[in-house]
Amino acid sequence: MWSLYFAVVLAVWQAPVWVWVLFGIVAVVLNVPNLRRSLLTSPLIKGIKAFNILPKISDTERAAIEAGNVWVDGEFFSGKPNFQRMRSEPYPQVTPELQAFLDGPVEQVCRMVSDWEIYRRKDLPPEVWDYLKQERFLGMMIPKEYGGLGFSNFAYSNVMTKLASRSFTHIATVGVTNSLGPAKLLLRYGTPEQKNHYLPRLARGEEIPCFALTEPNAGSDAASIKSEGVVFKGEDGKLYLRLNWKKRYITLGAIATLLGLAFRLRDPENLLGKGEDVGITCALIHTDTPGVMLGKRHDPMGVPFYNSPTEGHDVVIPIGQIIGGAEQAGQGWKMLMQSLAAGRGISFPASCAGVAKLVARVTGAHSIVRQQFGLPIGRFEGVEEPLARIGGLTYLMEAARTYTCGAVDKGEQPAVISAIAKYNLTELSRKIINDGMDIQGGAGICRGPRNLLANIYTATPISITVEGANILTRTMMIFGQGAIRCHPYVYSEIAALNQSDVNAFDQVFWNHIGLTIRNAFRATLLSISRGYLASSPVKGATAKYYRKLEWASATFAFLTDVALFCFGGTLKRREKLTGRFADILSWMYLGTATLRRFEAEGSLSEDLPFVDWAMQYTFAQIQQGFEGIFNNMPIPVLGSLFQGPISWWWRLNPIGTMPSDQLGSEVARSLQIPGQRRDRLTAGIYVPTTVDEALGRLEHAFMLSSQAESILKTIKAASHAGKLPQQKPERLIAAALEAGVISSQEAELLREAEIARNDAIQVDAFTLEEYQQGKSGISTQEMLKPVLV
Repeated sequence: MWSLYFAVVLAVWQAPVWVWVLFGIVAVVLNVPNLRRSLLTSPLIKGIKAFNILPKISDTERAAIEAGNVWVDGEFFSGKPNFQRMRSEPYPQVTPELQAFLDGPVEQVCRMVSDWEIYRRKDLPPEVWDYLKQERFLGMMIPKEYGGLGFSNFAYSNVMTKLASRSFTHIATVGVTNSLGPAKLLLRYGTPEQKNHYLPRLARGEEIPCFALTEPNAGSDAASIKSEGVVFKGEDGKLYLRLNWKKRYITLGAIATLLGLAFRLRDPENLLGKGEDVGITCALIHTDTPGVMLGKRHDPMGVPFYNSPTEGHDVVIPIGQIIGGAEQAGQGWKMLMQSLAAGRGISFPASCAGVAKLVARVTGAHSIVRQQFGLPIGRFEGVEEPLARIGGLTYLMEAARTYTCGAVDKGEQPAVISAIAKYNLTELSRKIINDGMDIQGGAGICRGPRNLLANIYTATPISITVEGANILTRTMMIFGQGAIRCHPYVYSEIAALNQSDVNAFDQVFWNHIGLTIRNAFRATLLSISRGYLASSPVKGATAKYYRKLEWASATFAFLTDVALFCFGGTLKRREKLTGRFADILSWMYLGTATLRRFEAEGSLSEDLPFVDWAMQYTFAQIQQGFEGIFNNMPIPVLGSLFQGPISWWWRLNPIGTMPSDQLGSEVARSLQIPGQRRDRLTAGIYVPTTVDEALGRLEHAFMLSSQAESILKTIKAASHAGKLPQQKPERLIAAALEAGVISSQEAELLREAEIARNDAIQVDAFTLEEYQQGKSGISTQEMLKPVLV
């Protein structure tokens, strides 16, 4: 096809004979397979191997790359995403059965203990532990046939979202038992005997599990673990393992009864027939086994969930305790990578979405209840700005959470998408909680039962760190693995090179070249037209966003190929550059999820401000990523081109800019007005109805303050008209009632609103004695006394 295109160009140009001859030679060589392989492909393979142009992949890297599968992430590497396919992907909805569990047991466990009480006790109360076990919270993902709840990933995610709005200790306790731990590994790899024995006990909470992977010298590089197991034959003729380990950061480790352990297995006598170095293996160990050391705990940012070190010294277990039996010895790394391929995108994205919704609800209410200079602070543009970020990003995060869950429940194991979800939603929740703390000011930094955000704020680094530290998740996993696994041709090229398969390499390599050229043309034309030459699968307000996503994808795919061709095997070490590619890939996915949510929820016009803000913010991040790549491409000749005219054109013709102040104001106001739009944005979190609870008290004051606002405006208008003195409306209630400006019911509402508002803005105070004992020392009556007087 390319030959035909160029032949037409030459004919139109009326090219001289020598050009036709040269073109004919090139065309014949490229189009006759045998000639192409002998004259071009074979020398090319030798050169690639000699100069290490394509990356070498270790066994551990291969296991990570091959874990899971490619989902919609592959569309972005194509340069021409199939949006019809992406729009048809599942976007799950809450079922009546799930809603009943959320409204029943989840609501009840949230009601049983506050975050402050957990913080003060340094643990969940015994009755909460009992309730979690009784209602099978610890076995949500275990099938019903084994006594669990048999929840889908989406159902589990919704439970985690609601628990996260109550306490981080809830989600840490429930999460580890349902995500990466013994139960999940047993379900996928365990023998029938192991499943039948352990899963019912885990579902009922009779066994408290933990999984020990991280070591002092093996964190993100978990493949370098030093914990060791040695196979030996006992006096009874049976095979056993002698284990020694030193682990840390193990959630529930101090109280676990069943310990899952990752270790490197050696078999000096080759008793298993797999050689001396068998590889990383996973096994189950009862913690009352001699040599197991538990009982200590770390203090992760003061958040009182059990996180602990553990050691084992000459611990002996039967060979049958290997997960999956002796046949699965040496398969531990593969097990872990395959489990994380999907699981990483579920637990923490759910928790972070719950945090974002809570912050949105708290700050929206606080910005109306809290007044300064005679106005609610939410009316000030300086407060509107972070409120807009909170609202827009919360909408986007919930979209990504649900869209990712839909893929996993469909049977996908999208390793790259899971890394995108985990990294970005934890980072965005950090941004949101920082904004929330800024808006709350002094009320945000004084701990106590009235404080709704301080403990979440201090817990934020935990989600940033675990299940893959965010720095390496961004620089190595999202693009480092994505460029190899999700690209249409790269992994096939590497496989063909490793097998010295000239025919296979010839086919994929020249297709790769064709794709690169096509994307170069597409990226150029779409940039010149600002995306208008692209097609959109929808009409209306969001069509422009689909066209821009196609423009971004074409540019991203072309630059990916440029980087791969120019840097080859050294690209994965250029982490600043790969981090920017990861950002672009991430935001293309987050933008797609946002559009999918809007359509799945009926394309409601009242949600458009959230969609517009989220999409405009998305393209601003993509713009920033591209500018960073253009300005930091250390490539001879091409580098000057990227840093010069291309970079200049990209700034002159940006793919996106930050949302306008006007749009931000509209999003901020949406958080400050009671109603369905605010409720939809924050749906699925725990909102207590009693004014004895901090959030219930704030919500009560917010509702009354909102109802009182129009009455205060009436008083203010009467004051301007000369019917009442020139004073603050709050001081003219009695005069307004006497003058007939307001009714007695309206006057009573204003008084109730002022009492509730003053109550809600109070912060906790302690006597010196109470502070040392960790008890609250302020009563509602004491705080209301100045108002009541």
